[in-house]
Amino acid sequence: MAIPAEAFDFLQNLDTVWAIVAGAVLATAGGIAASQLEHRVDTSRSKRQAALFFGEIMAMLSIVVSSAERAKGIGDPFGPVTMRLLRTVRREIDVYDRNRERLFEIPDPALRARIHTVLLRATMGCEGTIEAATEATAIETELKLNPTMSDEQRCHLQARLADQTDRREGGFEFLVESAAQARNLTKELEPLAGVDFTTLARAVQSLQNGPVSPLEEEAPTARRALDLALSTTGEARANDNATS
Repeated sequence: MAIPAEAFDFLQNLDTVWAIVAGAVLATAGGIAASQLEHRVDTSRSKRQAALFFGEIMAMLSIVVSSAERAKGIGDPFGPVTMRLLRTVRREIDVYDRNRERLFEIPDPALRARIHTVLLRATMGCEGTIEAATEATAIETELKLNPTMSDEQRCHLQARLADQTDRREGGFEFLVESAAQARNLTKELEPLAGVDFTTLARAVQSLQNGPVSPLEEEAPTARRALDLALSTTGEARANDNATS
């Protein structure tokens, strides 16, 4: 039985079918590869941004606490300047609290745990210092405003004042220790962030010191000229008096 030639027409379409299949396979593979590449790029970008974010928080925490430590050694240990700096530390920690979920963008779980622990310790130290300082100030005010209180009440308030003073000092020391740990963590975050966080500290230090203005540079010269003029005038008057 002769097979009609039309029965073999499908063989002519096999090339088209294979081209369609190959195109579909290549398109699928290309889509998967592009998705994986995009995921890797996004992950790397997120990791770098998270490291930069937490590194700057750690660096600023260390800088502000160091400033508070210097302010504590001048005048009233827990005066207005020191307390403002402590509230600044608390605001920096609030920034971390609002963005805590970004911590999971850092792939190292041990590093994540250390960051979270250091900031928790800083929170405890900062809040403890502020609360104890506020309570101590209230007790001191009450002792000053009520000089006629009974001896028993005064002894009670003085005991509370001593306790709050110890708590205030202990909280501040705890905060300083946490700031030192935060400074060490910035070193670990630098490779991930691709940033040297010591430049931030140098920038803040330069702002604190301030540039020397031309007037300040010229002031010693003008001051020397004024002194010379005054001394010349004085000598002239002395000679006139001697002549007369």
